[in-house]
Amino acid sequence: MGDVLLVSCPYTDARVTRLTRREVVVEWPWWEVDPECDWIEWNGQVALAGDPASYDWDLELFRTEPPPRHLEVGAVCKVGIPPTVVHVMSVERMDPPLETGRLPRMGTQVMVLRTGQSHDPDLEWQGYGIDPDDGIPIALDLLFRPYACLVAGDEVADAAGRAWRFDAPWDWHPFDGQEPSEPAWPLSLLTRDGHPDDAAATVVARATRSGSHEQELARWVELTQARPTRLVVVRDSVRQPNR
Repeated sequence: MGDVLLVSCPYTDARVTRLTRREVVVEWPWWEVDPECDWIEWNGQVALAGDPASYDWDLELFRTEPPPRHLEVGAVCKVGIPPTVVHVMSVERMDPPLETGRLPRMGTQVMVLRTGQSHDPDLEWQGYGIDPDDGIPIALDLLFRPYACLVAGDEVADAAGRAWRFDAPWDWHPFDGQEPSEPAWPLSLLTRDGHPDDAAATVVARATRSGSHEQELARWVELTQARPTRLVVVRDSVRQPNR
C-alpha cells in the first residue's frame, strides 16, 4: 500500500462488438477462455467505460483510440492505457488463483486509484484492479515508495523514545497506547519478523537520518493529490473473495 506508480499499456488493435451510452465492448486482445472453468463462460469480450461524464470513466484506466463517440460496431480501434499516475490502495493474493472464466487465472490483484482520488471507506467497491501476471503488457513504473526502508510488521523506536509497529506508510501503532500521531525521525529498527536484524537496522537508520514523517507524507500527497488512508497492506487469501 502507498506505492505511487506510473501505469501504461501499449495500444493494441481490438474490434468493437457493442456500443451503449455508457460502455464500449471490444474483443479483448490478450486473454484466452479457461476451458477448465465450468461455472463462468467468458465470451472473449470486455466492456470499457465509454462516457466521459460517468463515474466509471474516472475509475477506468483503459482508453480507446479513437474515443468511444467516434466508434461504430464492427470497427477496429486501439485499446491501451495512456501514462497514468496511480497509487496502490491494497494488494490481494489468491491461493489458489481465482477462476474468472479466462486465462491466466488471477493470482494477484493490485487495487489502484488515479491521481486526485482518495480512498472512501464508505464505498463497497472503489479503484481499479490490476493483475500484473495476466498477460496484458501493462508497465508499472515505481515513482515513489514512502518508507521504502520498512516492511509491514517492523517494530521501531523513534527519536522521542516511543516504540511503534509499522503496518503501512500511514498506518502506525504506538506501543504506549496513546493517541497515534507520527513517529519522530530518525528511527531505530527493533525487530523484523520478530527478530533483531542488524543489516536492516543499518538501512533504516541511514534512510531516516534526515527528513521527517511530514516530509514523506508531503511528497506522497504532492504526487497523488489524495488523502492518506489506513488500510491492510497485503492479504494472503486462501479463499476466493466475492466479486
